[in-house]
Amino acid sequence: ALQRIHITPHRQRYFSNAIPLPRCACAEGLGAVERGRDCSSLHTGCLTLRNCADGRLPRWSAFNLFGVLEISAVKTTLLAAALGLSASAAFGAAETYRLDPGHSQILFSYNHLGYSTSYGLFSGFEGEIAYDAADPAGSSVTVSFPVRTMLTGWQARFDHFMSPDFFDAAEDEMVSFTSTGIEVTGEKSAKITGDLTLNGVTKPVVLDAVLTQAGDHPMEGKPWLGFTATTKVLRSDYGLGMFAPFVADEVEVNISVEAGKVDG
Repeated sequence: ALQRIHITPHRQRYFSNAIPLPRCACAEGLGAVERGRDCSSLHTGCLTLRNCADGRLPRWSAFNLFGVLEISAVKTTLLAAALGLSASAAFGAAETYRLDPGHSQILFSYNHLGYSTSYGLFSGFEGEIAYDAADPAGSSVTVSFPVRTMLTGWQARFDHFMSPDFFDAAEDEMVSFTSTGIEVTGEKSAKITGDLTLNGVTKPVVLDAVLTQAGDHPMEGKPWLGFTATTKVLRSDYGLGMFAPFVADEVEVNISVEAGKVDG
């Protein structure tokens, strides 16, 4: 139970990498406490143990930019509430963005017999991005759409793709991608690994992704994201290898999406 809380502004401290703090218990995501770690590299919060000779955690001092909050006999899971913050606000968390179907496209291309490059497009699809600006590696993305929403520019080609030679697709057959991990490679770039389900087959793929822009949308009036990504897949991996290698097995995929923050 929370027995006592009081703020002591006169003991306010500001800290950074240049000001080493005492060895302390550092909260990483609330409830995960690591004793004895030097917290001089932390920017947003550190918990210094007091009166803990018996190994328990009866009293904490939380140092932040607003002063020192002393809490007696409080569980670590209540710390964020005592600070007036949720765990996500205190330590950063992903925010949900929904894809803008009017400005999200997947363009695929392949070599046709060495004579030309043929193109197809998916657009108007749905998906969500859980975006953590403070820790992009903790973000995720999910996308799905019916395969029969494919645009080829020529009805005969579409009909052939939907035939038993290729997809033999039912009206409700879906294409989906679910990320399983993100490796940040630069200030605005990352490799997104995920499971691509196509033609009833699921295999891992890696997207080379770039954050093109993040900020308030001038017309929507809320946070907005833009991304591009590229990858290559072998259609034969998904049971779609008809006419390979004369028609290229390798398919290049170019993705451009926008996503708006979900209200609330």
